[in-house]
Amino acid sequence: MRLIFVLPCLLVVLNWLWPLPLSPVTKILATGFLFIGSQYHYWARLSSGSPLLPEFPRPLIILFNWAFSAIAFLALFQLALDLGALLVAVVQWRWVSIPVVARVIIGVCSALLAAIGVANAIKLPTIREVTVTIPNLSASFDGYRVLQLTDLHLTRLFPEAWARSVVTRANAADADLIVVTGDFIDGSVDMRRRDIAPLKELHAPDGVFAVPGNHEYYFDYESWIEHLESLGITMLLNTHNVLTRGSDHLVVAGVTDLSAARHGQVGPDLGAALAGIPASAPVILLDHQPRNARTAAERSVALQLSGHTHGGMILGLDRLVARGNEGFVSGRYDLGNMTLYVSNGTGLWPGFALRLGKPSEITRFHLRAG
Repeated sequence: MRLIFVLPCLLVVLNWLWPLPLSPVTKILATGFLFIGSQYHYWARLSSGSPLLPEFPRPLIILFNWAFSAIAFLALFQLALDLGALLVAVVQWRWVSIPVVARVIIGVCSALLAAIGVANAIKLPTIREVTVTIPNLSASFDGYRVLQLTDLHLTRLFPEAWARSVVTRANAADADLIVVTGDFIDGSVDMRRRDIAPLKELHAPDGVFAVPGNHEYYFDYESWIEHLESLGITMLLNTHNVLTRGSDHLVVAGVTDLSAARHGQVGPDLGAALAGIPASAPVILLDHQPRNARTAAERSVALQLSGHTHGGMILGLDRLVARGNEGFVSGRYDLGNMTLYVSNGTGLWPGFALRLGKPSEITRFHLRAG
């Protein structure tokens, strides 16, 4: 894993840094800085025992994300310059040198893109409004509001103060129901107890429901489920809850994560989650990962809410992320009579906190009878 991150650093050092007209001392110091930045996940492992979890002060995590991202951008830009110079050399059959000004430009662009991307990643998300038409939705639920949070990844990068701001914004959205579609945290209960405490203040008339994400399984799943429920969050683990308005019903169901079996836990079971639901009642399904959405559509689920992909984080990269998630990566998808919505995420994994063209979100759904 470390070698993967060393290679872009070597490309930057050998093909970008050393050809610049700088003093040997400056180049050596810059090489050291680049190497330190490229090994961010190794330092994270030293700090916590896991490359997923940098336990540094927040400003240092932000600096590492900027440096790591800048190196990645610079490696890509330098590779493009090298390939362009090679192409010109082959066509003209002569040696082509890359001008210093071109190296300076890509260096500045890389630093700026990384800074913008990290700033986008850590800012408090805005509320995105989405209207969904639900077949068989009764008039008493017409206009019903569901607020989705997902991929909070509460850590030292997204700490207690950030979580409290998210909760304040979520409560002010005046939703009938709040749902959280997994990846609450990175870290153990003892490590994150203070950071996640504000979620106890989440409130909506019909409650707060959630499902686990894959990251809950990395850090003592059973302890996290118990702790989340102690915060007043109803965990839907292959089960459902029936909301009523007089004689009308709306079902909120949830399944465990696809990664569960690899951690010795019960995997997703949509059949169990839907067992015994009222006939003809529309179903909102919470599933952290969107990959099984077509199966949910075949089971007459009306609306599936997912996260996990972080929207792909960067325009262009989102196409690769989509390939690993059955084509689902960001926003709305219509699958027959079912609507799938894949949130870009409210927070982000602190190991690669970068957003360009894929902003974080708190999503408020307005359900309409159809």
